[in-house]
Amino acid sequence: MEIMKRSLTTYFRGESSLMHILSAGVHYEKTPIEIREKIVFPADTSGEAMKELTTFSHIHESVILSTCNRTEIYVSTDDVEAGFEAIEQFISEKFSIDVTAFKPYLTYMRDEMAILHLFRMATGLDSLVIGETQILGQVKDALSIAQNHKSTDKLFNELFKRVITFAKRMHKETAVGEQAVSVSYVAVELARKVFGDIKDKHVLVIGAGETGELTLKNLQGAGVTKVTVANRTFEKAAQLADQYRSGAVAINQLEGVLGEIDIVISSTAANDYVLTKEMIEPLQKQRKGRPLFMIDIAVPRDLDPGLEALDDIFLYDMDDLELIVQENMQARRKIADSVEKRLFPELASFNNWVAMLDAVPVIKALLKKSQSIQEQTLESIQRKIPDLTEREIKVLNKHTKSIVHQILEEPIQQAKTMGRSVDDLQKFRDIFGLEEES
Repeated sequence: MEIMKRSLTTYFRGESSLMHILSAGVHYEKTPIEIREKIVFPADTSGEAMKELTTFSHIHESVILSTCNRTEIYVSTDDVEAGFEAIEQFISEKFSIDVTAFKPYLTYMRDEMAILHLFRMATGLDSLVIGETQILGQVKDALSIAQNHKSTDKLFNELFKRVITFAKRMHKETAVGEQAVSVSYVAVELARKVFGDIKDKHVLVIGAGETGELTLKNLQGAGVTKVTVANRTFEKAAQLADQYRSGAVAINQLEGVLGEIDIVISSTAANDYVLTKEMIEPLQKQRKGRPLFMIDIAVPRDLDPGLEALDDIFLYDMDDLELIVQENMQARRKIADSVEKRLFPELASFNNWVAMLDAVPVIKALLKKSQSIQEQTLESIQRKIPDLTEREIKVLNKHTKSIVHQILEEPIQQAKTMGRSVDDLQKFRDIFGLEEES
């Protein structure tokens, strides 16, 4: 198992052991689409999947992000090896795939590397298209679903909140936001690259979700005026089509329009092929040799790979889009570098917060013990000097508390810096006679 990692500084002390942050998943750069499309968590079932994952031994929190480019699973665990094994077992059981079939393609990351990767991904630095904005919305949705299904706790709620806030700020403050494009944008650019000019082409957009809407926006920006939207639910297709002055059709009626189409861009959440070789082959005579350009930006794929065997059919999928991206990569990399420099202060800030998770209960215990001593001392003074007035008691109370706070100011600051070391915190407890349970 190859695990990307740096020196371990990111952890927090749970009830009995140190916690680690792990990430494992399939990614467009390392994993062929034939594997990626088998490991997909639809939004309507991902919440239950996250909740189920937290029932595995050593898994305390989980967030699953599943997009057209990747599926990544984040967990907090008290045992690194057991945590990764739990993720592998979970994937294997969930999709009925032997671990040996997908394990060579999994990317494993832990602690700092996993956190930095999450920051990069949400900001769009690790996307097929650098600066892609759609991924941030997907990260926000994944966290919301996880919270609704109670698969996150203090650690992940804080981490993902910081990641989302940072990504939003980078899109606003840096050129990565200005340069941001989506996979649907690249799909339209690929069509323009092949045809030269697509303004007079008839485009079929299959899928009326967020990606389908982005595709319509990009087509409109490219000057395309003749678009048909197809969706399993005709009403949803019609609603989206109305916004962009386009036509609409139900997916089960596609054969009626495919004879006129020049370009197909498909992005549904279907588990089976939306268009197959058997559906298109009878239309070949009707099309009279006119080429049909088909782009599949769905994972699992919408378009049957067997379509490539037909004459005048040109089929592209997510892996093919990466070639188009490389042309503009150098310019975007300069933008990405400026954002990268801001990542490490974010990591340091999160590390400090994590360290405080250990220090806070120790500090609270110290304050509680000092308060108890102060109150006992004040009671002793009142017993020995029973004639004290109410005002004198208030003055004594105020000044004895002030003495305690001044004495503890430096030890509390030291405890905050000790949060990274369990041994140091234990020494701190021993010095001040604090109970272990704190």
